[in-house]
Amino acid sequence: MKEITAVIRIGKVNETKRALVNAGISSMNAKDCFGRGKGFIEVRYLGADKVEFEEHMDDPALAGALIPKRMISIVVPDSLVSIVVKAIVDINRTGKPGDGKIFVSPVMDSYRIRDGEHGDETLD
Repeated sequence: MKEITAVIRIGKVNETKRALVNAGISSMNAKDCFGRGKGFIEVRYLGADKVEFEEHMDDPALAGALIPKRMISIVVPDSLVSIVVKAIVDINRTGKPGDGKIFVSPVMDSYRIRDGEHGDETLD
C-alpha cells in the first residue's frame, strides 16, 4: 500500500475529485493548508519602512507569502499508484508555479475500525 499526498491549488479540488472518481478512487481525505515552493512571491506594504516598532522593522518582502492550498491524502494498493498520480497531474498541471506537489509514501498496514479488517481489503 502507498499513501499519495497531493498539495494542489484550491481551485482545482473539484476537478481533482472528479478525475479520481473516474480513475476508480472514491475514498480520500482533504484539508486546508498553507505553503510555498521555491518560487518567491514578493509582498510589499506601503509605509512598511516607516514603522516605529522594532518588531515590525523586518522587510515583509523577504518573508515570502504562504499561499492557501488543499492537501489531499489517498491510500491505495501499489498497483493503483501510477493511475492516481497521473490523474492528479493531468488535472492540476498548468505549467505555472504553484501547480503543487505529490508525495508517495509506503503504508505498512491499514485497519478498518468497524470490523477489525486489515490490509488492502480496507481500501475498498
